[in-house]
Amino acid sequence: MPASTSSDLTLSVNGEKFTLTVDHRTTLLDALRERLDMTGTKKGCDQGQCGACTVLLDGRRSVACLQLAVAAEGREITTIEGVADGERLHPVQQAFLDLDGFQCGYCTPGQICSAIAVIEEHAAGWPSAATGDVRPEAGPPPLTPEEIRERMSGNLCRCGAYVSIVQAVARAAEETKGAAA
Repeated sequence: MPASTSSDLTLSVNGEKFTLTVDHRTTLLDALRERLDMTGTKKGCDQGQCGACTVLLDGRRSVACLQLAVAAEGREITTIEGVADGERLHPVQQAFLDLDGFQCGYCTPGQICSAIAVIEEHAAGWPSAATGDVRPEAGPPPLTPEEIRERMSGNLCRCGAYVSIVQAVARAAEETKGAAA
């Protein structure tokens, strides 16, 4: 008897549970888009290179095109559809809107999910490749444009809206820091 190539699994997406049967080779991206009709997460390169499919898994960035759906079971998945608080946009969404952090908008959902994680990683004191002093006692580095560009480097914008994206992330980080204080 051949081994089964599909499984029933329950995904927790944006705080809601979804049970579905998927082929073991189904990526999280395809499960979200094709099975759950959550098309905000975009399919770009489908090779983990562009970041258009970035979602949050337990609050950390993940490119959904390289993540198998079966491996996401038991984890909290947050897509662009789940970052706003009802009608109130997430501070990162509002900053992208206010500062024109997009042009065609195709990469924007992945950029926003990545930016949310970048702000949280920075606030937690995680260094990046652009951080000059990585000693723990040095504390979090200032979130300079260079830091933001390095931390967001896994997300490509084919329209070249990088200047506005960096400004939007910086503003959202300031607002988030101010709200937490």
